[in-house]
Amino acid sequence: MNRTILIATDYSLESLNILKKVLKEKDESGDSNQYHVLLVSGYDTGDSIRDLLFNTKGSIFNKIRPKEFCEAYSIIRNKYPHLISKITCDVFTGSFQRTFNQYVKSNSVEEAYFSSSVRSRDKGMFDIIPYIRKNADLQSREISLDTREKLPERGKLAEIFVEV
Repeated sequence: MNRTILIATDYSLESLNILKKVLKEKDESGDSNQYHVLLVSGYDTGDSIRDLLFNTKGSIFNKIRPKEFCEAYSIIRNKYPHLISKITCDVFTGSFQRTFNQYVKSNSVEEAYFSSSVRSRDKGMFDIIPYIRKNADLQSREISLDTREKLPERGKLAEIFVEV
């Protein structure tokens, strides 16, 4: 059975630890479902007519998503091919709770995961965790991430291989 899960991200390698932890738990529990994973961050498109007309999701992702992030989630996808049917990166551009609720409904999201240590605050991004918490129809769970201060792989692709 296919299910859709949403993971709040800031497009950092550290935020992929949420995905790793969730998939590891589902793998250890013997879950037989396939998951469509939505990696979502809030993005403020601004009020400029020029930006609204000429910015595409591709140009937004070029600003906020590093190349290493795509390589890292491909590695995770290859580690759990029996659990992942599809991984999609997306941005939520709304500013109202009802808009987020409609986004969740239109994407058939059943579960959402987030971490308080991962906050989108750079490059026009905003945090979607308050929207997730206020959505009554969404089964959400906070994932605690153990962040090590001295991690030599921090910010590099090798960070994805560190056990969480």
